[in-house]
Amino acid sequence: MTQLVDRTITALRSEHDTLAGLVRGLTDDQLAAPSGAAEWTVAQVLSHLGSGAEIGRAPIARATGETVAAEENQAIWARWDAATPRAQAEGFLEYNGRWLETVEALTPEQRASLTVDLGFLPEPVPLVTAVGMRLSEVANHSWDVRVAFDSGAGVDADSAAVLVELLTGPVGFMLSFLAKPAELADPVSVAVPGAGLVIDDAVTVVDHLEAPSATFTGPAEAFIRLVSGRLKAPYDKDVTVEGSVTLDDLRRVFPGF
Repeated sequence: MTQLVDRTITALRSEHDTLAGLVRGLTDDQLAAPSGAAEWTVAQVLSHLGSGAEIGRAPIARATGETVAAEENQAIWARWDAATPRAQAEGFLEYNGRWLETVEALTPEQRASLTVDLGFLPEPVPLVTAVGMRLSEVANHSWDVRVAFDSGAGVDADSAAVLVELLTGPVGFMLSFLAKPAELADPVSVAVPGAGLVIDDAVTVVDHLEAPSATFTGPAEAFIRLVSGRLKAPYDKDVTVEGSVTLDDLRRVFPGF
């Protein structure tokens, strides 16, 4: 599991560096452009990621013994919402950088044993769950920003591979919030890149399927965008689903966030 933590943190660093390289060159007009996230501008996506980094760093830092002043999430969100688009972009670079510095500084022992009280789950979670949830957030919202300027953009391939593995274990519980299995009348099992998707009374991702009833053909990044509700036209080129379910059926199961 420590190796998965390491790979997740490495993916998060790569996501930050890629996005930072783009964000630093954006004009005010580009920051105000529509993003891949419905009803959000590019700057608003960056604000969401930046405020999430500010909020999310505190429990990890506290778990290591650092004293962090408490501030209500509502107050943090209000401060970010009131900022200018330029300040939101610069704030993302600053606070996401701080989040990364905190997790990158963790020792191998801490990466293996640390538990984090995120505040909104019933109990503290292993570090792999905390960083895995952050990767899901960053990878998908990074796509929201990049696709505003490149219609052929995809979720980073390395991030997608890590996220598929995370969905089979440490962050699989997120599917209960993301998916609506009742949208399908009958159970299905779908072969997806590197794993299998099972939809019955619940939705799970498993590491393999013996006899899937359908096959999703496309890269792992497309499957990750399906799960987050981002595999929509015109961003679904060359993705097909054959068998007992259609791509449109799966899109109803995963309406997005």
